[in-house]
Amino acid sequence: MSPDSAPAAQEPDIPAAQVQPPGLLALFLAFARMSLAGFGGVLVFARRAIVEQHRWMTADEFNETFALCHFLPGPNIVNLSMVFGARLRGIAGGIAAFAGLLLPPTLIMTVLAIIYARFGNVEVLSRILAGISCAAVGLLIAVVFRMMTPLLKRMEPIALLLMLGVFLAIGVVRLPLQAVLLVAIPVSIGATFLLRRKVAA
Repeated sequence: MSPDSAPAAQEPDIPAAQVQPPGLLALFLAFARMSLAGFGGVLVFARRAIVEQHRWMTADEFNETFALCHFLPGPNIVNLSMVFGARLRGIAGGIAAFAGLLLPPTLIMTVLAIIYARFGNVEVLSRILAGISCAAVGLLIAVVFRMMTPLLKRMEPIALLLMLGVFLAIGVVRLPLQAVLLVAIPVSIGATFLLRRKVAA
């Protein structure tokens, strides 16, 4: 196969500044579609829409924004909607993305809660919910690997060691999340500062 016929990269690293920012309605509808498609979690579909479909952010920009949202109180994806919308369209954009993310599923879950309260003990329904939970875990694992791709491509030893260290501290040793973050955040900021300073020198 010749180089010209090779398949194009799935996630071209196009700066967000070169892409036309969406309007308020487009933000609302985009996050509404994410929330309605987000069985098992919206993060998978949010990344796909923002990075791959609309190219409003590069993979690195999405990871950095999500990292910021991860360290803020509250649900990560809700924080992401506010930060992302505000970044593109100011406070109004944050509100539009936030409303699109929460309004449709809130209405649907209200109806489903009423139905579940009446038919929740039905065995068939319990088996369906168990199957959905398995699919949700698979989706989460898939998006974790997709978000790791930029780090693995750059092969920065310090970043990979930090990622592995946080995983071991929280996932294996079971250290308190707050204590790990208090150490990991300043270490990662310092390492990034030193690396960029070294590159600029």
